[in-house]
Amino acid sequence: MSSRLERRRQVSSTQLANTAWLSNTVSALRDTLTARHHSRDFIYAYGHYLRSRVMAMGFIFLLLSPLWLLIDAMMLPEPLHRYTLVGRVVMMLGFALVVWWAWRSEEQIHRIRFSTGTLIALPALFYALVLSLVPPGDSQALIGYSFIPFLLVASLSIFPFTLVESLLAGVLLQGLLTYSQQVAGTWLTPVGLEEQWLLAALLVVALTANHFQLSLLLRLYRQATHDALTGLLNRGALERRFEELEREAARTDKVIPYGLLMMDIDHFKQVNDTHGHSVGDKVLREFARVIALQVRTGDMVARFGGEEFVVVMMGADIINAARIAERIRHAVESAMLFDHDGYPVPVTTSVGVACPQAGETSEDVLKRADGYLYRAKAKGRNCVVSNSE
Repeated sequence: MSSRLERRRQVSSTQLANTAWLSNTVSALRDTLTARHHSRDFIYAYGHYLRSRVMAMGFIFLLLSPLWLLIDAMMLPEPLHRYTLVGRVVMMLGFALVVWWAWRSEEQIHRIRFSTGTLIALPALFYALVLSLVPPGDSQALIGYSFIPFLLVASLSIFPFTLVESLLAGVLLQGLLTYSQQVAGTWLTPVGLEEQWLLAALLVVALTANHFQLSLLLRLYRQATHDALTGLLNRGALERRFEELEREAARTDKVIPYGLLMMDIDHFKQVNDTHGHSVGDKVLREFARVIALQVRTGDMVARFGGEEFVVVMMGADIINAARIAERIRHAVESAMLFDHDGYPVPVTTSVGVACPQAGETSEDVLKRADGYLYRAKAKGRNCVVSNSE
């Protein structure tokens, strides 16, 4: 009997492990398929990583481009030299602009993405120029250039692209290879089909590399920036986000509007003393979950320390911020929280709400919100106090 029970436990453990593996795999694919589920804070961290790759590869391409002038002179018919020289110079200037643009785009994720796309597109456009100039069937002239689609597909694996982005780029490069085969007269020949298969295989390798690279970035980011107990952002991530907002405000010379909510759990020490710290941890997790359900998709929710939490709502004015704070307060008060024995644990929260004013730093806004939080406690707790009062 005992051995039978042991086998059942082993089977159950194996099933749970398989279910967890499948769930993690599906979650990782969802994270790497598109950037739709990426948080605003991760997108900024991702932008810094992508920017360094763009600058490095752009500089390498810029250094290597002049070396191919000799290939142009050796492989292409002489009447085409002046056209390819102009194309080569334009491409080199483009690489220089990509490096400069990426360097100037530290906080501009859309500009960094554009720089990355341009870095891949410039060699592809130059190759298309060569193909348009070479007489049809002159495959000898393309010997020094036919590797370009393969090089660019392999280059996709260097960048942490999403799967959709890499697949789209790969399809376009597959079309470029098809065009080159039509010019060279190898389209649908055994040699041409072999090249198409090789490019498709390289694309699969690039997609796999993108998946694992982006998954690793997300995992490292979450470990470094998220609170282990609640799964919310930690204080360090919140402070980095405030630094980015202050740099953006300094660059634009404008006040960046946002609403800041600072809240904590009323009488949380009493919860720990009465029910134990394990129940206190459960209350913290449930409290965090309730907050996350009440805020908007792009809002930042962070555990500030202990039982204190902060919500940052970009673009919100004081009226909307106070309204959402009241919604959170009501949701916490209405939540059904229980201890390990099933007995209810009543929980309420006090909230301080502030919005930035001219000349204030994020630290100033935090201090004001913290002051309003203490005023809410002084009023009897379970209430919202804002700078509109």
